[in-house]
Amino acid sequence: MVPLLSSKKVHPTMTQSGQRSQMPLHAEGSRIVDARGETVTFTGVNWFGLETNTFAPHGLWSRGLDAMLDQMAAQGFNSVRLPFSNELFDAASKPTGIDYSQNPGLQGLTGPQIMDKVVEGATKRGMMVILDRHRPTSQAQSNLWYTDKISEDRWISDWVMLAKRYKNNPLVVGADLHNEPHGEATWGDGNAKTDWQLAAQKAGDAVLKANPNWLIIVEGIEKYRNDGYWWGGNLEGAKDHPVKLSDSSKLVYSAHDYSPKVWSQQWFNDPSFPANMPALWDKQFGYLVKNNTAPVLVGEFGGRSVAEQDAKGGKDLEGIWQRNLVGYLKDNGLSYTYWAWNPNSGDTGGVLKDDWKTIDADKMALLKTYQAPLAAAGQ
Repeated sequence: MVPLLSSKKVHPTMTQSGQRSQMPLHAEGSRIVDARGETVTFTGVNWFGLETNTFAPHGLWSRGLDAMLDQMAAQGFNSVRLPFSNELFDAASKPTGIDYSQNPGLQGLTGPQIMDKVVEGATKRGMMVILDRHRPTSQAQSNLWYTDKISEDRWISDWVMLAKRYKNNPLVVGADLHNEPHGEATWGDGNAKTDWQLAAQKAGDAVLKANPNWLIIVEGIEKYRNDGYWWGGNLEGAKDHPVKLSDSSKLVYSAHDYSPKVWSQQWFNDPSFPANMPALWDKQFGYLVKNNTAPVLVGEFGGRSVAEQDAKGGKDLEGIWQRNLVGYLKDNGLSYTYWAWNPNSGDTGGVLKDDWKTIDADKMALLKTYQAPLAAAGQ
């Protein structure tokens, strides 16, 4: 491993009151708070690639890591959700897709060592980092937290390894245990093979034993009692079957939400759209915040358009959805990490345009309407 930052070298984020946060974070009701009880809200972005067969964040073929992180921090993102796969930690997984003339400090590093560099760079700039187990292998996402290639034991042991690896960096704040449980994933039915609530409790407690400072981030599923929603977006089951960790103050629920360009869900065709959306969001995940039960992080949402009208002057459903969702998050104090920094996300595009350098000004104008105080500047 490359050396990690010590706690003396990182710079704390700023709370809503403008004070420097005191780590670690925990939950009080629906708020994420620092050690003094000051509210901390994630208003961040996803940067993917470590979970793919490049075993490195995408875009490093176009520019340097430091320049990328400087730009990310300059846009006001106070956090980054960093997807990875368990395959990243295999000795045979060799990083590719890096221009080493622009990234000489990454030459010869393994995938986990590149992860270290990304984490170090982000936290040095005052951004908090959420690690996201996005895939078991680099090939694809999985319905459940285990597959025939990555066992439940391996999933948990890799999380424990990461919890220990970053224990001395207080701005690495949480573990998003498994990305988008869906398909046969259940919630609260007691079936050890499919019950995501039970698995999240088991893994979450193992992580907390290794690193009691982390937040444990638990996504929803796709379908609960025949009520379907986006992959990872349905948290209805948490009402009757809440996740119970050894330290309940470390629990943050997470949902994902997407536009009609990803899939034309029935609610987008409702004549009352978008007025119908707040009640739907309340039902799927927002109730946890409105009832002061637990914090909610919308770990992924995004789309190519943020316009209210399309080129022909008609309604731009994707843009209207994005605008209304950002308003809902702001009005109710939910955290978010936007999907994605990368322009090569096929469904949504990115904050960056295809040249990997230019900011999509319209997207950022929307996101800047709801950003928590900027991270403290690095030295």
